[in-house]
Amino acid sequence: MKTLYAGMDIHFSIDNIPIQAPNIVFECFTRTIPSHSHGNGCYEIHFVPFGYGKLTAAGQNYDISPDTLFVTGPHIEHAQTPILSNPMQEYCIYLKIHGAPQNQKKSPVINAFTSMPFWIGRDTQGILSIMKQLFDELERRYTGYQTQIGLLLSQLIIYMVRNYEQNRISQSSLSRNNLTDSNSVIIEEYFLYHYQSLSLEHLAQLLNLSTRQTQRLLLKLYGKTFQQKKAEAKMSAAAMLLSDKTRSITSIAQDLGYYSIEHFSSAFRKFYQISPREYRKRL
Repeated sequence: MKTLYAGMDIHFSIDNIPIQAPNIVFECFTRTIPSHSHGNGCYEIHFVPFGYGKLTAAGQNYDISPDTLFVTGPHIEHAQTPILSNPMQEYCIYLKIHGAPQNQKKSPVINAFTSMPFWIGRDTQGILSIMKQLFDELERRYTGYQTQIGLLLSQLIIYMVRNYEQNRISQSSLSRNNLTDSNSVIIEEYFLYHYQSLSLEHLAQLLNLSTRQTQRLLLKLYGKTFQQKKAEAKMSAAAMLLSDKTRSITSIAQDLGYYSIEHFSSAFRKFYQISPREYRKRL
């Protein structure tokens, strides 16, 4: 029994380092695999969910039993022999990792993965589930399967590293957003959640800017003034609240921070060219 996906153009990347997966195999061994090795940048991930066998790798002998996981990297001589009374069944993923572009920061994941040209142990990360999903994607080929295969292979490499390191805490951290991105989030959340009491001064304080700088930022990001953004936020909320016909228009006006129903109705009509009562009737 053998399922082979060979010669495929599977490309993905981790931290902008390109990786290929030319061969993906599931096989029940009924024969010995003679000693062989891989070239520079080439790695095989082997996972045995069922059965038994023997592995010779890097001059050492190992027993293979269910849930054995091992990696053979560049120039590691290895051979496999099944125990025919209950032969091992193995998932094998062949990967070619290309060099990182010049002047690129090192990848913690790829560095950790390639630091182990040979490793053998027990899986603690649930790799069998990834293997099953991977073969399911390859067989069914639903829309987006190429992307999904890359994501699963990336996850597989990450899980391999976690097996090596026994879930060691990472020393790297997420980089911070740039200031413009952070300001956009602050602005959008402010108009979304504080529509009852919007003020230019308060928004400027949240952004740690002057009111003039805040106005300029709003024009740059949205092409709108503070008053225009304020009107949009209040009127959007008003339209939502008016859909609840159990609420009076007076109570809605008060919730939106208007001192009188007349003030609210005037603002609503200016924005929608219709009165709140007429708007509600049309719902």
